[in-house]
Amino acid sequence: MAHVELMDFDDALLRFEPVIGLEVHVELNTETKMFSPAPNPANERYHGAEPNTLVAPVDMGLPGALPVVNATAVRSSIALGLALGCSIAPSSRFARKNYFYPDLGKNYQISQYDEPIAFEGSVEVEIDGGRTFQIAIERAHMEEDAGKLTHIGSTGRIHGAEYSLVDYNRAGVPLVEIVTKPIVGAEADAPALARAYVAAIRDIVLALGISEARMERGNLRCDANVSLRPRGQEQFGTRTETKNVNSMRSVERAIRYEIQRQAAILAAGGTITQETRHWHEDTGKTSPGRPKSDADDYRYFPEPDLLPVVPDPAVIEELRAALPEPPAARRRRLKAEWGFTDLEFQDVANSGLLNELAETVDAGASPAAARKWWTGEIARVANAQGTDAAGLVTPAHVAELAVLVDEGTLTDRLARQVLEGVIAGEGSPREVVDARGLAVVSDDGALVAAIDEALAAQPDVLAKIRDGKVQAAGAVIGAVMKAMQGKADAARVRELVLERAGSDA
Repeated sequence: MAHVELMDFDDALLRFEPVIGLEVHVELNTETKMFSPAPNPANERYHGAEPNTLVAPVDMGLPGALPVVNATAVRSSIALGLALGCSIAPSSRFARKNYFYPDLGKNYQISQYDEPIAFEGSVEVEIDGGRTFQIAIERAHMEEDAGKLTHIGSTGRIHGAEYSLVDYNRAGVPLVEIVTKPIVGAEADAPALARAYVAAIRDIVLALGISEARMERGNLRCDANVSLRPRGQEQFGTRTETKNVNSMRSVERAIRYEIQRQAAILAAGGTITQETRHWHEDTGKTSPGRPKSDADDYRYFPEPDLLPVVPDPAVIEELRAALPEPPAARRRRLKAEWGFTDLEFQDVANSGLLNELAETVDAGASPAAARKWWTGEIARVANAQGTDAAGLVTPAHVAELAVLVDEGTLTDRLARQVLEGVIAGEGSPREVVDARGLAVVSDDGALVAAIDEALAAQPDVLAKIRDGKVQAAGAVIGAVMKAMQGKADAARVRELVLERAGSDA
């Protein structure tokens, strides 16, 4: 990738005002696809299916195949619109969005254009220090996903690929696209605000139960629009759209990068190209995609094979009554219930693991233990593997692990080994403890035998302890822990060492 000049972030903000816009795509987890009876791979039951096995004629764009609207997807879309504070359209219509791509069998995508299912809403988003922003929602509309291309070659991208493979399993997966209005005034907080907004959307769809919301699988992905305008200018600058960013951390990094890149270009007298861009997680950079199309380029027209969607007002009110607690209010409540400081709770919020933490506490772990394991060891393993922490282990297993530590069956050191086994698929924490023989040795007789052996081997240490130099006991404790292969409670070993040495400490 060619070298790109970047302006210092703080310098960029002195000269330019960032304006961002976010388009979040949510794959619904309905049993079947948006317009066909084929199983939906965005549903956990069908995830990981072999390519081109979850298809129907409609998904392939075969002649004569007609779409039928998935009623459950419509209910999910209405529920999401209501949770976003939107008005629900008394009548909305599907349209054909025309463009050619090999994984779009019909050569058009069924979407909604000028008549979306939901419009004019807002979401309260909280960032560091408890500051809140109201993010205005322009619309939330229903559509279908396209298939997936895998480019075979050294780069893994279409440029330089020897050939490409197409998988139509994803074609027709039901989507809701949530589009914000331009977000102005966030200033230096713009990247963090974008991250917090995506986290809020994830929290909403998980609470509604309408999506698996696994960003690493593409169940939830974000297109991040960024433009800059010189200080004092009213007109928005030319925007870029970084496509399909699939982690909250990457959303924040991509927006920050684009601010710095665009600022350097504008400061040097250049112009910004309106285009889509690709985010590269490995390099932390964006690269050019294609010139950004305007609505006219897609030649939208009403879908002639589908009637307008006219929701029953009673159904809308039923869904409204079942809405979950808003994310911002829920965070404030959990912070108070768990007794976390602002910094501790922000650590959890930034990790994107708030739901996992809450489920772990509900399963029996203390809030402190749940936070320690999710944002500590589990997050470390996830970063090392380049995966999502939520996909490594279940909240129930983390709670079980925390209970084993609390009851003295495991030390933290042993618990890390048990966690390793759970992540490797060896079973629940208790099953891993039994299979690997990792429980703490609680038999004082076995510990005393090991202590006596260590004291006999280090008579000088024994003399020091008896002279009141209790810190010398560390050498004996270390020897005992080694002899017990770490399967001993160090605090209990210390008590027994001092007792055997005849110390009063």
